[in-house]
Amino acid sequence: MTDRPFFVHDRGICETSHVGEGTRIWAFAHVLPGAVVGSNCNICDHVFIENDVIIGDEVTIKCGVQLWDGLRLGNRVFVGPNATFTNDRFPRSKEYPETFLLTTVEDGASIGANATILPGITIGRQAMIGAGAVVTKNVPANAVVVGNPAIIIGYQTGPQVEPVVTQAIPNAAGDRMPLGVGDCELWRLPHFSDLRGELAPLEFGSNLPFRPARTFLVYGVPSDKVRGEHAHRQCHQFLIAAHGRLSVVVDDGHDRKEVSLSDPSIGLHLPPGIWGIQYKFQPDTVLLVMASHPYDAADYIRDYSDFLAVVGRDGS
Repeated sequence: MTDRPFFVHDRGICETSHVGEGTRIWAFAHVLPGAVVGSNCNICDHVFIENDVIIGDEVTIKCGVQLWDGLRLGNRVFVGPNATFTNDRFPRSKEYPETFLLTTVEDGASIGANATILPGITIGRQAMIGAGAVVTKNVPANAVVVGNPAIIIGYQTGPQVEPVVTQAIPNAAGDRMPLGVGDCELWRLPHFSDLRGELAPLEFGSNLPFRPARTFLVYGVPSDKVRGEHAHRQCHQFLIAAHGRLSVVVDDGHDRKEVSLSDPSIGLHLPPGIWGIQYKFQPDTVLLVMASHPYDAADYIRDYSDFLAVVGRDGS
């Protein structure tokens, strides 16, 4: 019998005292002395945890996983069976680096069975790594990635919302559709059609949500690439698919929706304080972006955790 506030199976080995209350370490698991394990974790059979490993609270590590030096798992992380972590890009037998690369899995992320995570990367909070994926680069918060090498195929937009498509917006010029994510709106712009083709005029003083100070085009984006992944402190943006189709994820730190842009007479207004992501670019897509302010690097928020802190959602 023992008075320690966590459980170790009779056939498990736990050499560290840095284990939180309520954690369960099951048969044939082995935790080395330097490891730190949070509370209410579930360490399943045949898990090996090396010394320089820090695990947060309420983490689940399924059978057959090895956590090597340099790994950091946040709170509520799920690691599926036989997922593989690495900590040396160029391993050689009996040759050891001075320090192992730091790999971080942020709060709420899930790693599917048999996925392989290369060293020195960060998997963002609430990201979902598909079974068997080979992750070679940083994964953004809320992203869903699959394949070898892993690519982004979607974002966690939340079960409570349906994706919004631009075809649902009314036809009358000037109509707006609030998205329920901050003050984001879809705008129907003036547009004219006859036998000669289509025309969508833009008058900066009347039919846009702000008077643009800057505009730019985004084009030639491969379909597996992601743009954006930032928010602005003061700058408004207005996005139009001038040609082709793409998807835009809008995120206020609490709610997220995915919008399909494909009609040049419909624009998406992204006010400050909205995390924006553009992806799923079809071939030859041209995205027109208008901004309310000149370029200012200090206006950008490029880290999702910083964004959550700025909008007051850091603990959500």
